[in-house]
Amino acid sequence: MIKRVGVVLLWLLGCAVHAAELSIEITRGADNPTSIAVVPLGATPGLLPPTAIDAVVSADLQRSGLFAPMKVSDMIAQPHQPGEVFYTDWRMLTVDYLVVGRMTRDAAGLYRVQFELLDVLRQSVLLQETVNGSENQLRDIAHYIADKVYEKLTGTKGAFSTKVAYVSVAQQGNRQNFRLIKADADGERAQMILESSEPILSPTWSPDGRQLAYVSFEDRRPGIYRQVVATGERQKLTSFPGLNGAPAWSPDGRRLAMVLSKDDNPEIYVMDLATRELTRMTNHFAIDTEPSWMPDGRSIVFTSDRGGRPHIYRVDVATRELTRLTFEGAYNSRPRPMPDGSGIVYVHRSESNGPFHIALQNFQRNTVRVLTETSYDESPSVAPNGSMIIYATKRLGKGILAVVSVDANVKYFLPSAAREVREPAWSPYTR
Repeated sequence: MIKRVGVVLLWLLGCAVHAAELSIEITRGADNPTSIAVVPLGATPGLLPPTAIDAVVSADLQRSGLFAPMKVSDMIAQPHQPGEVFYTDWRMLTVDYLVVGRMTRDAAGLYRVQFELLDVLRQSVLLQETVNGSENQLRDIAHYIADKVYEKLTGTKGAFSTKVAYVSVAQQGNRQNFRLIKADADGERAQMILESSEPILSPTWSPDGRQLAYVSFEDRRPGIYRQVVATGERQKLTSFPGLNGAPAWSPDGRRLAMVLSKDDNPEIYVMDLATRELTRMTNHFAIDTEPSWMPDGRSIVFTSDRGGRPHIYRVDVATRELTRLTFEGAYNSRPRPMPDGSGIVYVHRSESNGPFHIALQNFQRNTVRVLTETSYDESPSVAPNGSMIIYATKRLGKGILAVVSVDANVKYFLPSAAREVREPAWSPYTR
């Protein structure tokens, strides 16, 4: 059981920071995106919901880079159900797919949204569903619709309903203020989980999306904590002398990999969360750090300079057998596996004095592809559907977040207007 512990810092559960602390600036989309029109929902007279569901759905699909949603102002009609659609008109507008729907609200305030995805060329209904929710869940409903449309048209599960965690930093007088933030994947509904005058590092989601593990310096030394997002209950897991860092949940949620220097040298350890028992995974005079579990839970990838420069290695959890994974470039660090185990993404530097980029290494093809064109790139985290990677970078000297697709064709920035942002972590699916 997780218990409350006394803290020096302030945590403000559910405290809205801004409607959207992060804004979205799309810089590149896929070639020949699919044309789609998301028609504003029909509603009973007088029903004016606070969230325009069609706008959220359109923004989600556009952010994927694979779709080009039509502007509402360009629509020559606004049908709300399949029987009202004149397909010839939409074909003349070169629209491939159409989303239509209706919304009602009952006496208890519960919203009911019915929607259809239509194939304009074939004049057929591809998807039809009804979703219910409260007023506070209207954005959830919109993300759900976008997920279903994305999955139906691409064959890949959508990730618009997922969350991101990140650390924001601002200078306040002669001190810095650190916040651990949770937000929707589009940056909306930002909520402050923690606030501290001491650094917060390395947030990472539990496999069920209910907890966050992170490093906090609130006691003026690094300690690893885990916290239930919904209640704020938190538990200090480590406070050994020296380094306590880089927590990483095992796929089953029962163990946490971490870096400890309690035995003088930074090594990879695994903690059983039920018993607090520690198992040492590495034993070398070099620096071993930044662990991450492979999806099957049988091995851990990590960064080590045991070869003279930072590179990525994999250790078998059962046998401790070690394998070096990266050989290309002068520097490779912070590995994060693809959800299907097909490869890893990491921070890559091709030359000793070159820029830091995010690269993807495919195990089957034995290829390494640099995905980003920005500089000072760090902290990659992969979306649960494996389609996009969020990472931290610099622009005009300020820390921002950015997203790139795994084929490098789709790119957008997530800057914060008031604060620097860093250390992003994309959540798993929560339903």
